[in-house]
Amino acid sequence: MTTSPRPIAAIAAVGVAALVLSGCVAKTADADATAFTVSSTDDACSVSAGTATSGTVRFDVTNASSDVTEFYLLADDGLRIVGEVENIAPSASRTLTVVAQPGEYFTLCKPGMVGEGVGKAAFTVTGDKVVVEGEDAEQKQQSVDLYAAFVKDQVEQLVPAVDELVAAYESGDDETARALFPQTRAYYERIEPIAESLGDLDPRIDYREVDAVAEGLDWTGFHRIEKDLWVPAQDALNADGETPAWQDWTPSTPEERADFGDFLIADVAELNDYVHSKDFTTALDDAGIGGISNGAIALLDEVATGKITGEEDWWSGTDLWDFAANVEGSKMAFSLVRDFAEAQGEDGAVLVEQVDAGYADLETALAEQGSLSEGFIVYGELTDEDKRALTDLLNALAEPLSQLTGTVLS
Repeated sequence: MTTSPRPIAAIAAVGVAALVLSGCVAKTADADATAFTVSSTDDACSVSAGTATSGTVRFDVTNASSDVTEFYLLADDGLRIVGEVENIAPSASRTLTVVAQPGEYFTLCKPGMVGEGVGKAAFTVTGDKVVVEGEDAEQKQQSVDLYAAFVKDQVEQLVPAVDELVAAYESGDDETARALFPQTRAYYERIEPIAESLGDLDPRIDYREVDAVAEGLDWTGFHRIEKDLWVPAQDALNADGETPAWQDWTPSTPEERADFGDFLIADVAELNDYVHSKDFTTALDDAGIGGISNGAIALLDEVATGKITGEEDWWSGTDLWDFAANVEGSKMAFSLVRDFAEAQGEDGAVLVEQVDAGYADLETALAEQGSLSEGFIVYGELTDEDKRALTDLLNALAEPLSQLTGTVLS
């Protein structure tokens, strides 16, 4: 749920050509790196080997596809980006260099720079943990770069997901559209503060009916489509808790559905253009790691102000999908600044332990209600005890997380 745009300083990110794990720079010459070749085609992402020894690793990526492409090294959750090289033109080559710590990863190519990508494959790093060094400012910039790569990836996946949702909605295939609705929104919810910084873009994409009416805006976006897909029951009330849902409500005609669908596609395309623009790079560079930590806090605020109350997805009851995606995006941002907090002595280390524990407890409680991949129960099926438990866990995490920005900027 959104009620007003946030300043750009509440967020962070920017694209990169060479990234390192943990946001640190290894004092290892690139000539000493373990080298791999990568061939990106229209339907494959072929890496010369799937294992490496910890240390500096170089991926020499050649684009053999018919479109611009990008190459990713993903963490074991398949969500966190630990290295990315983008904008590789057809027949061109680029290099990604990372300091690879022991662990399990995935490699992936994304022809066209939209969608989920192709050729996702396991990549294992063995050996001992690498001790890394580097100037503090350089390390912080690496974290900003990594977060930017995550934001762009989520929006790139949002674009085709919205296309598919809108196609089902406009054709009247409501059953398919209802299944796609919460999954599509997850990409947006993980990076929502980015859109919130852009004036009227988030209101066009994600305002609830009650917010649009209160501000005198035309109501479009996800929730306008949602109300068509989950036609209000005769005894239902609007999100204000007072107005009958059917009052002055008429389901959209096919022509109106086409308009609302086209509006959403255009607005998401505008968001995608922005996160790939120089303006995005400049604004998020200026925000720095304080912007990343504020983004983690802002996403948790999204849960507290809408999802935990069931007010966000009023018609569908799919609030827990949004809840889980907000938490994932918040945890992702935190993971990129936790080292800076931990470096602030005993107090920072204690804060990190508290935040880690808070995320773990909240994720465990959410898992009892379902998952993003398999689906959650609808909000109306939560008991009062369930809601209280989730609220308590949310508050327990919010308290130490609220101290994060001040700690990393100390």
